[in-house]
Order: sequence, then structure tokens, then C-alpha cells
Amino acid sequence: MKENKLVDLSMDFAVDILMLCETIKGHYSSTNQLERSATSIGANIHEANYAQSKADFISKLKISLKECYESEFWLELFIKAELSDKEKLHNLLVKCGTIRRILIASINTASK
Repeated sequence: MKENKLVDLSMDFAVDILMLCETIKGHYSSTNQLERSATSIGANIHEANYAQSKADFISKLKISLKECYESEFWLELFIKAELSDKEKLHNLLVKCGTIRRILIASINTASK
């Protein structure tokens, strides 16, 4: 059940990031990096659900976690650089944090 929630959250987060990046002009390199890391979170979670082994499952979730940390970096940078509405960016940062916490819990559970 957590994995389904995680899939849904990561998909919604990716869509929100794509929509955000469409509104930011003149920072293609940075928005591209955010898009890549944010969409990779969900892609790896989705792939983890079809893992060939427990180790493969954990590995995919760990990749998602790393991408989550990268997405948080870009969102924090966008906040500091005032590239978009601060409240919108903060809400995305909160969503990313929620996904990160669920990923950490899922990795810890799967590792036991």
C-alpha cells in the first residue's frame, strides 16, 4: 500500500515540477536539471515495483532517494534565486520532503 501511495505522490510531484519549469524562462540548464531529477524519482519507484530481487528493489529506491535529495537542492536554489513564487516552491519542497521520508522508511523496512 505504501508503494502505491509513493507512486502516486511521485507522479503528482513530477507533474507539478514540469508545470513549474514551463513558467520559468531563461534558466534552461537549471530547470532541465530539476525536471530530470524530479521525474527520475517516480521512474525509479515505478521500476522498483517490478524489481527482479529484493536487492534490486532496494537499489531502485535508493536511486529515487538520491534524486529526491537533488530535487530538494534545485528547489532550494530556485527559492534563493527567486525564480518563481516562493509559496509554490516551498509547497513543492514540502512534497519532496514527504516523498523522501517515505522512501527512507521503505528502504529501512525492505532492508530488515
